[in-house]
Amino acid sequence: MVSNKTWQATGCELPKKQKAQGSSKDNSRGEVKLLVVDDEPRLCHSLKELLELQGYQCEAAIGGVAAIQALQHTKYDIILLDLNMPGVDGHKVMQFIKDRQLQSDVIIVSGESNFKEAAWALQQGAHDFLRKPYANGELLHSVKGAIQKRQLKAENSRMQKWLSDSERRYRFLVNNSPDIIYMLDEKGCFSFINNRISCLLGYNNDELLGKHYSEVVHPHDLIKAHLTFDEHRIEPNPRPNIEFRIMKKGAKSLPDNLFESQLVTVELNAVGVYEDQEETNNTQFIGTYGVIRDISERKKAEAIINHQLYHDVLTALPNRVLLRDRLDIAILHAKRNGTMLAVMYLDLDGFKIINDSLGHMTGDELLQAVAQRLRLSLREGDTLARVGGDEFNLLLPEVNCREDAAVIARKIINNLKQSFEIDGTEIFIGLSIGIALYPDDGDQIDMLIKNADMAMYHIKGRGKNGYEFFSNNMLGRISRHNSLENGLHKALEENQFVLMFQPQQTADTGEIVGVESLIRWQHPEEGLISPIDFISLAEETGQITDIGEWVLRTACAEYSRWREQGIEGIKIAVNLSAAQLYRADFVETVLSILEENQMPGELLELEITENSLVQDIEHVVEKLRQLAKHGIRVAVDDFGTGYSSLCYLQSLPLNTLKIDGSFINTIKSTDDKHSIISAIVTMAKDMKLGVIAEGVETKTQLDYLRSIGCPQVQGYFLSYPLSADNTLELLSQSQIH
Repeated sequence: MVSNKTWQATGCELPKKQKAQGSSKDNSRGEVKLLVVDDEPRLCHSLKELLELQGYQCEAAIGGVAAIQALQHTKYDIILLDLNMPGVDGHKVMQFIKDRQLQSDVIIVSGESNFKEAAWALQQGAHDFLRKPYANGELLHSVKGAIQKRQLKAENSRMQKWLSDSERRYRFLVNNSPDIIYMLDEKGCFSFINNRISCLLGYNNDELLGKHYSEVVHPHDLIKAHLTFDEHRIEPNPRPNIEFRIMKKGAKSLPDNLFESQLVTVELNAVGVYEDQEETNNTQFIGTYGVIRDISERKKAEAIINHQLYHDVLTALPNRVLLRDRLDIAILHAKRNGTMLAVMYLDLDGFKIINDSLGHMTGDELLQAVAQRLRLSLREGDTLARVGGDEFNLLLPEVNCREDAAVIARKIINNLKQSFEIDGTEIFIGLSIGIALYPDDGDQIDMLIKNADMAMYHIKGRGKNGYEFFSNNMLGRISRHNSLENGLHKALEENQFVLMFQPQQTADTGEIVGVESLIRWQHPEEGLISPIDFISLAEETGQITDIGEWVLRTACAEYSRWREQGIEGIKIAVNLSAAQLYRADFVETVLSILEENQMPGELLELEITENSLVQDIEHVVEKLRQLAKHGIRVAVDDFGTGYSSLCYLQSLPLNTLKIDGSFINTIKSTDDKHSIISAIVTMAKDMKLGVIAEGVETKTQLDYLRSIGCPQVQGYFLSYPLSADNTLELLSQSQIH
C-alpha cells in the first residue's frame, strides 16, 4: 500500500476514502469508466485497485482477447493498454477500437520504450504513452489529463450542438418573422435580409443582397431613410419607429396612377454596428442592422379613425367639426383679401314623415342619395357638411356677390326636384335653404351659421322648397316662431284650437253639399292664428298627428250636433297630414271616431295632398281601401301642384279632385283659355270623379267654372270660413229653403 505522503508527493488527489476526512472529493470520477488491459494478472489487478482507490470505476482485462470481448459489450471512457501481449497484442486492440470508431481514450502503458512504438501509438490516436515501470503519480496525472480532455471535448461538442440548435432557432425565427430583418454594410448595401422581403415586396433575397437600400425606398423618403439607415451613433440604443415608404418589385416602371398602390408604409428601427480598433483606441462603423415592420394596415386603420372623426359616417360628408375648421380658415382668408363668402343652411322638407312612414333604413338611403346629388351641384373648394338628421351646411368660400350664392342655391333646388328611387319606391323631397354672407351677416362662425339657420326657417314658414338670404327683419319673425313653438306644446292641452267650416256648394244652384273643416288657433295673446302660421311648425315638432286627430274627432262630434238639429246629408271634409296617414292605427282610429258619433262613412271625406299619396303609394292604397269599404270618401287636395304622374289615380279609391286655388287665381276673364283647369274637369268626368274648385274669390271665376261644367266650388266669394254656431245656422236656413 502507498502512504498518504507518497500520494501527496506525486501531486495526486487523496483516495476517495481518505479524502472524505478532509478536502472535498471529485464526484465526477465515479462517472468515468476505465478498462485496464495487461497480460500480467498481478500488475493488472494492482493497477485496477490503485484507480479504484481514486474513486474511478475500473475493470480489468487479462490479455488482448479479453479486452476485445469487454469492448464489444461495454463502453469505456479510458483504456490503459499494454502493447506487448501474446496472441492479440495492444496493436490489434487499438486497431479494433479504430475500426469500431469507439469513443475511448487510450493510454499506452508498455515496457516498449523505443521512439518508433511511441510514435505509432500516438499516430493511432493514443492520448499518452507511459513506459514501465512508471510512477503512480505520473499514471494518475495522465489519467486525469485524459479525463479533462474528454470533458473539454464533450463540453465543446455540447457547445457546438447548442450553437447549431441556436442557429436553427435563430434562422427559423428570423425567416418566419412578420418583420423584415436586415443588415447593411458600411456602404448601405444589404448584406443580409430575411425571407419576409419576398412576400412583402416580391423580391428574392438574392436580388437585394449587395444592392443599396435606395433601391426599395420611395424617392420622396430617401432623406429620412439616409438619417435612419446610415446610423453612425455610438450609443447602443437604436433609432426607434421611423416611418417611410418602400416600393414593391417593379413599382418604378408603373404609371403614376398605379404607383401608389405598390407602396408599403413601414416603421424602422436601426442601430449601428462598430468594430473596436485596439491599436488606435477608436471604433470603426462597419454597418447597420435593424427591423422593418409593415404598418400599412395600422395606417389604414388610423386613416379610417381620423376620417370618422371629421366626417359623417352615413353620408361620408364632412361633419360639424371639419366644417367649422374650414369655415375658420375661409373667414381668415376672406378677411385678409377683403372678399365675401357664403354659408348656407339646408333642411329637407318633409323628411320626418318619410323617415317615420317608410322606416329609418329608407330614410338613411335617401339621405345618402341626397348627399350624392348635392355634391354634383357644388364647385371645387366648396364644403358640404351634414350637421344633423336631415340638415346640411354648405360653405362657399369665394363669392363675388349675392347672386353667386343664389345661383348655387337654385341649382341645388332644381337638382333635387327629380324623384329618388329607393327600394322601388319613388320619393320626392324638397329643400329649404337659408343663406348668410360674410361680412354683411356676421364675421364669426357661430353668427353666420345661426343667421343662415334663421333664414332657412323663414323660407320654411313661407311655403318651403326655396331659398332666402338673411336679413335683420327676420329676427322679429324668428322670435315669434320660437314663441309659437313654445305655445304650441300647451295649445291642445288648454283647448286653444277652434274648428271653422267653409261651405262647399254646387256651381249652378249654390246648394250647400258639404263643408270643409278648417282649424284655427285661438292664441291667448295674439288672438286668432291662421293654420299657415303653425301647421308646418306642428309638423316639425311632431304634434301634427295629435292635432289632426283632434280636428277629425271635433268635426265628427259637430255632425252629431247637426243631426240632433235635424240636419242630414251634409258631407264633412277633413284634411289629413301625411303623418296621420302613415300611423299604424290610422284606420282603427277613424272607424272608432265614426262609431262614437254614429256618423255614416259616406258623409266623411278625407282630404289628402298629392305629395302625401305618392310617398308610399302601396301602403296608402291598402289603408284607403279599408276605409272605402265603410263608405268613407277620399279627395286629393291641391291637385295639380305635385310632381307625380297621373297614373296613381287609377290605383287609388278616390272620389274627388280639388283644383288648387293657384290655378283659379289665374282666371281674369270668362273668355280666357285655362287649359289646366279644363283638363282636370274633363279628366275627372271621364274617370267619374267629383271636382271641387277651391279659392273662388270673384264672380268672373265662378262664371268661368260654370261655363266649363265644374260641378262644385268653394271660396271667399261664396262664404268665408264660419264658426260652428254660424255654420249650424247657415245649414238650418239652407235646409228650410
